[in-house]
Amino acid sequence: MELDPQEMSPVINRIKRAQGQLAGVLRMLEDGRDCEDVVTQLAAVSRALDRAGFAIVATGLQQCLAAGEGVDSLDAKKMEKLFLSLA
Repeated sequence: MELDPQEMSPVINRIKRAQGQLAGVLRMLEDGRDCEDVVTQLAAVSRALDRAGFAIVATGLQQCLAAGEGVDSLDAKKMEKLFLSLA
């Protein structure tokens, strides 16, 4: 299943923001910043990426249903595996 780039625009933006946050985490480490600050920012990056992944899976499910094909057992298992890989 291919994702529509138009629908993925918010996800792309979220990942770009996470990329910037991750660069900030690297700078914090290089500057010897406080452990708590670094871990807090790293957790924020992780949550942003998780949300992006969940949005991609949700969009994939919506596209399957909108295509009128429904979700057969193979697609359902595949989407379940993708979903669980984010958990």
